[in-house]
Amino acid sequence: MGGKNRLMPHASNIVVCDGPDSPHAFDIVPIQPRNGSLDAVCPVCRGHGQWNTEIDLVSFRCKRAICSRCLGAGWVETGNDPVELPDIEMTAEGYPHWVIRQVPGEDMAEQERSDVPLLPPGT
Repeated sequence: MGGKNRLMPHASNIVVCDGPDSPHAFDIVPIQPRNGSLDAVCPVCRGHGQWNTEIDLVSFRCKRAICSRCLGAGWVETGNDPVELPDIEMTAEGYPHWVIRQVPGEDMAEQERSDVPLLPPGT
């Protein structure tokens, strides 16, 4: 064959999903287990935490979007209990360091994640 790369054709039926209300948005996306600290199924993703933005109905390969309401947990806080969010802060040496921030539950319900006021760690 002389070093030529040949692509192997395969059948495909790619469907684009516009959001969680699309017909194939939750195909092969499992419901997330409740971790015990969150109260209710997320009203946006219905407990899945993510949905397909594009799915091939033949091979089931897909691209997914994370739910911005529950941040992929599939569950949300309905009261005032703090919700833990991963965040990155810089160390004194200038390196990034993962930390867990706590956000009041009612702030998560009212705002998008980028607008949520973070509490200092340990409060």
